[in-house]
Amino acid sequence: MQTSPLRRPRTLAQGLVEQLSAQIRDGRLAPHTKLPTEGQVMQAYGVSRTVVREALSRLQAAGLVATRHGIGTFVVGPGAEPAFSLGPRQLETLRDVIAVLELRLGVETEAAGLAAQRRTADNLAVMRAALDEFADAVEAGRDAVAPDARFHGEIARATQNTHFSALMATFGARIIPRARLESQGDADGASVPPGPVDPSRRAYLRRVNAEHESIFDAIARQDADGARAAMRTHLVNSRERRRRSAAGEMG
Repeated sequence: MQTSPLRRPRTLAQGLVEQLSAQIRDGRLAPHTKLPTEGQVMQAYGVSRTVVREALSRLQAAGLVATRHGIGTFVVGPGAEPAFSLGPRQLETLRDVIAVLELRLGVETEAAGLAAQRRTADNLAVMRAALDEFADAVEAGRDAVAPDARFHGEIARATQNTHFSALMATFGARIIPRARLESQGDADGASVPPGPVDPSRRAYLRRVNAEHESIFDAIARQDADGARAAMRTHLVNSRERRRRSAAGEMG
């Protein structure tokens, strides 16, 4: 695996995605090649575990790599299509976004329960960092999509069931819709006015992250039923906000 410095202004994760994608597309990483471990990638590129996991999730979503439970992550190769994908065409309308939220209700509610039973200290650390980054971004008036997606993705990984994490990786950050229709989506797809984070929107996003905190607390104390209930409440709230938006009401 050849490396070169990851430069800003793009994110470190995107820079890593671009480097690995280029190596896959030009054949330096051939199909069926096993990728280095997370630790090896961290050392080679000088990035954190969170950056590596986000980059691998994006590569999985693009169908360039696939993870085999207990074995590792392997190159699939350019041009391969994932069995399931969630792209712009699947999120063209509010009805589409509501349908995805219904799917998330089924998948992520159970994932939260399993995560509460199986999470590791590392899983909790990644979740905690994502929630803190979300809060910092909102207070600074910045987009909080990336930490939001990372929080939900880490819950899937905390199930220790690669089918959950692979499905969430296939969704990618598109599972958190933004600026899709006539208004910009919030951190969980609810309709909010586009533009900078004004005081009203900041208060709203604080409530969204408070729902995240409830999920995290239940997972941290290994309360499986509580985690399922908190995740279900969180996603039902998002779905209902979308439904009100679809009916022409305020988000």
